[in-house]
Amino acid sequence: MDIKWVRTFIISAKYENFREASEELFLTQPAVTKHIKRLEESLNILLFERIGNRVTLTPAGHKFLFLARELIANYEQGMMDFESWKQGYNRKLIIAAAPQIASSFLPALLRQFIDEHPNIEVIINVLSSFEIGKEISVGSADVGLSRILPVQTNIKTETVHTESVRLVGPNEPFLEEQTVLQKYRLITHNHPDYWDDLLPEIKSHYPTVKTMKVNQVEVTKRFIEAGLGVSFLPLTVVKEEIALNKLVEIKPDKITPPTSSTHLLTKVETEEVLAFAEFLKSTI
Repeated sequence: MDIKWVRTFIISAKYENFREASEELFLTQPAVTKHIKRLEESLNILLFERIGNRVTLTPAGHKFLFLARELIANYEQGMMDFESWKQGYNRKLIIAAAPQIASSFLPALLRQFIDEHPNIEVIINVLSSFEIGKEISVGSADVGLSRILPVQTNIKTETVHTESVRLVGPNEPFLEEQTVLQKYRLITHNHPDYWDDLLPEIKSHYPTVKTMKVNQVEVTKRFIEAGLGVSFLPLTVVKEEIALNKLVEIKPDKITPPTSSTHLLTKVETEEVLAFAEFLKSTI
């Protein structure tokens, strides 16, 4: 039995149509038909009933579909584990990280962690903070680094870092809070936690402020550099651009800047998870 035949069977079962299956698999329709025929010959049973140009799963096809999905899942996991072994890894750690964290302090931190734990394969999934709790809850990730507290109650949450948020603008001289909030658009909603409270405060002092919603920090920074607006962003996110004079920090006046926290989310405390958690708390 060829694993390619099994893949073709699963896709064909999804559509119950060999033409549509061929399009998803980037195969010709005769090739799909050939794969199914050879699989049926290998199993010595019909998996599809042919009715004119249509095909439907037989009872045997329905039964084998569950086994086929399990077979493919085990095969893919086995190949991933084998590839990790070839690269010298014997353990794995999947980290779900919010974009702001992944693009700020996480790279330098990971480099040091990997240097200290060369046998741990680290996989990074960049997700919104709202998605990270679910990933940890269902076991799709081992560790979560989020900007908000999760709603799930079956996971452990620890605040590992809190930092100041700064008002930043384009590299122009003599920028003041009142001036920039009258001259530029305020770029909002690039952080999942503080804008719901911060924006009403800003509007209470500057009711004519114009806003622009941008849900990505990296895009926000590029917009600010281009003179499209100003925004309140966590210090770790903008300190490099401030040091390079791409952005400037604007001192607060009427607005009290909020803080931004990094939350460590875990569920199953494996050896790898405990090693990363301990390293994170001692390093960040």
